[in-house]
Amino acid sequence: MELSGKVFKVMPLESGEGKNGTWKKQQIIIEQQNGKYTKKVAITVWSDLTAGPFSEGADISFEFDVESREYNGKWYTDAKAWRINKNDSQATAQQRQEETKSYQETVSAAVAAHNGPAAEEQFDDDLPF
Repeated sequence: MELSGKVFKVMPLESGEGKNGTWKKQQIIIEQQNGKYTKKVAITVWSDLTAGPFSEGADISFEFDVESREYNGKWYTDAKAWRINKNDSQATAQQRQEETKSYQETVSAAVAAHNGPAAEEQFDDDLPF
């Protein structure tokens, strides 16, 4: 699953000792726009992901898994992140557009060089089939 939004709050780093050694975890509260209402979601990051790019107000996206476990007859659910992407939405969108344009120009030039101008006219369709 993936979740994008603004960092609302960075909770304190927690650490301890377990049977497998030292562990670290941190919760990041993400504020997500959902129409005219905002909702907040707590994402848990573990180990080396705790050193991520977390600053309040930053645009960020997480790829995560949702896991539930039972303890003393009650169920607890965690959203555990496994990848963090810092978003710069305008710059990212512009970069994708430039990469796509560059790729299309490269492919068109390669087709024209290989097959001549007639093939370039046939290649104008965006669909590969």
